[in-house]
Amino acid sequence: MGKPMLVVAEWIEAHCVIPDQESRGEPFLLGDDQLRFVLGHYTVRDGAQPAGSRVAGRVVKPVDAFVFRRSQLVRAQKWGKSPLICAFVCVEGVGPSVFDGFAAGGEVFDCRDHGCGCGWLYEYEPGEPMGKQWASPLIQITATTEDQTANTYDALRPMIELGPLVDLIPKTGEEFIRLPNDGRIDTVTSKATSRLGQRITFASQDETGLWLESNGGHKLSRTQRRGLAGMGGRSVETTNAWNPADNSTAQQTFESKSRDINKDFEQPPADLDFKKKADRRKIFAFNYRAAPWVSLDAVEAEAAELLQTDPADAERFFGNRIVSGSGAWMDMPKWDSRATDGKDGRPAQIVVTPRTKVGFGFDGSDNNDFTGIRLETLDKHQFTPSYGVKRLPSLWNPADWGGRIPRAEVNAAVAELASEFEIVRAYCDPMFWESEIDQWAADYGEKVFVKWVTGRVSQMHAALDRFQTDVYNAESGFSHDGDPLVRVHVQNAVVRARALNPLTKQRQYIIGKPTEHQKMDFTMSSALAHEAVMDAIAAGANASAQENFVYF
Repeated sequence: MGKPMLVVAEWIEAHCVIPDQESRGEPFLLGDDQLRFVLGHYTVRDGAQPAGSRVAGRVVKPVDAFVFRRSQLVRAQKWGKSPLICAFVCVEGVGPSVFDGFAAGGEVFDCRDHGCGCGWLYEYEPGEPMGKQWASPLIQITATTEDQTANTYDALRPMIELGPLVDLIPKTGEEFIRLPNDGRIDTVTSKATSRLGQRITFASQDETGLWLESNGGHKLSRTQRRGLAGMGGRSVETTNAWNPADNSTAQQTFESKSRDINKDFEQPPADLDFKKKADRRKIFAFNYRAAPWVSLDAVEAEAAELLQTDPADAERFFGNRIVSGSGAWMDMPKWDSRATDGKDGRPAQIVVTPRTKVGFGFDGSDNNDFTGIRLETLDKHQFTPSYGVKRLPSLWNPADWGGRIPRAEVNAAVAELASEFEIVRAYCDPMFWESEIDQWAADYGEKVFVKWVTGRVSQMHAALDRFQTDVYNAESGFSHDGDPLVRVHVQNAVVRARALNPLTKQRQYIIGKPTEHQKMDFTMSSALAHEAVMDAIAAGANASAQENFVYF
């Protein structure tokens, strides 16, 4: 993948100091999590060329050397994100943050060569990425409000003033900090229209879980990234876990398919219940395991108080979990606990072998919502199948296909899946897909492919209720593949109340999307796949489940 610039981490620990509390002025030593994140951000590509050199007639920009164009750190409240981002600002301002080639061995980064009188030097090992300073660093500390930028800026000034960096940065102002070689550190909010779009070398983006379309956060992030691109600069965003109903910049970053984003978001074990004090203590121990300066008793006191008024916020802020509001349909820790993805102590990935009997769930759209196919074995393991030479997932976002669902791709996927697996029952929502479903029924069995209208409240409620019950019931045997896109859609689904069932007098509901941009179509595909399996089993499709799984 590449090699990290170890010199960056060493430089931070030699030059940055703790900005506040009892240890104020002492060396800022990176914890294990902090070190991993720093080294991840500064990982250099194999075969990278130094910034400023020419390759095929093009000048290499600093960003070109690194594996990641930007990074995201998601951690609980009080974890220490602000001091860490201050360290990033310092090294980007006056430290060896720009790749300067691979060492032959014996090369040295000597502070005396750069105007620093601390006497620190770093000797490179052969093959190690070397670093140099920006020629003229232009840095923005960014948030949507001045109070948020102050959180970082007020920690940055003592980090500079109380340690060796005061030699390099002798004066820190109330509004900005001047750096050597006409460099500068500014604070910027979404209201600072005159500064947005400026060419910059580095941006710290604070609390991006609060960067919304309504407060200018989306525009701020887009505009700032354009300014970074012009200079070959990079950014680091930090945030608490976000509210999925907000469609924040943090959420957009985390859900992005771009491979050049370094995402560091470790959530506590899904089987721990934040509402239970004993489990909550285990959650805090996990979240703050690399932050010994945090008092778990103090965190518990604040979390317990917030639980009384806003339990979702309490779990997001201190539990470091993506939690929907009270209208959410699915309890996501319960959903996560049924995943077989090998993560966080969960069971290993399951591969479903060809010719396995499966139920088939399909929810389709035309040009706005998503279209997806989910399969489920008669042993109640649900998964997203892949198709084609490139083994693409059978989940289609119209934005990836020129604004419309690629019907030819969907038809090709159905044909391949019908050949690969033994589909015993397929429930397909017919809206926008009447003709295609008729053809699938003709090709693959009229008694197999069935039009299943999701708009019928009574049957939809019954299917959703059964699906949810089997997810929640640990003895049901239900499991799933942990597909991250499906997870987003399940998380987005909210309850929509409907009239009482006239026969049973039961309160009924369906599910919907909370906002237009928050899709939940794959939830419908999943519910239909499960309903198809359960109905097939009731009809005698598989009296005794076969061994169809390969574990690895």
